[in-house]
Amino acid sequence: MPTQKSTPARILDAAHELLRTAGLARTTTKQIARAAGCSEAALYKHFASKEEIFVRVLQERLPSVGPLLEELTADPGERTVEECLTAVARRALDLYTQTLPIAGSLFAEPALLQRHREGLAQLGTGPRQPLDQLARYLRRERDRGRIRPDADPESAAALLLGACFQRVFLAAFAATEESGGAGGAGGVGGAADFAAETARTVLSGIA
Repeated sequence: MPTQKSTPARILDAAHELLRTAGLARTTTKQIARAAGCSEAALYKHFASKEEIFVRVLQERLPSVGPLLEELTADPGERTVEECLTAVARRALDLYTQTLPIAGSLFAEPALLQRHREGLAQLGTGPRQPLDQLARYLRRERDRGRIRPDADPESAAALLLGACFQRVFLAAFAATEESGGAGGAGGVGGAADFAAETARTVLSGIA
């Protein structure tokens, strides 16, 4: 007999589906609670705000760059810098592909965007976190002598993640079969090739 999911798990499942289909701006805690089969009061027993639910969905239901970067920052092991950057680019493409449709609607409502920004600040997170983590990894590699001593980790991190975000944005905007639509940044093969080429290009400037 299958184990019944806990209320927090049902809430996150419902939130993930609503955020994916309706977007962050149009999704309310009342809708999430209804879809999860609980009251809004029960929802607030487990989560302080919609922003906290959004962050938990990002952490637990979507591909995350954070754990990979934490692992690389602590110890990249035997992987080369190029292999590490390629892995980060692949994960970033997956993350942006899934979060762009969810968060994009926020920018149509300035007041809601500001409230969401404040909520993320209170939780100590936000879209800048992967950039800071990648820059920290590159600083460590610079200290180890694996990239140039005059390399700028922040700029290199911005180039890699910025290229991934633009790739996903253009694919979502075009929504063509060739681009893979919003879901693929060129499909699985295209995404892998793009990640490898982007990592190689960024590394050519700092190696």
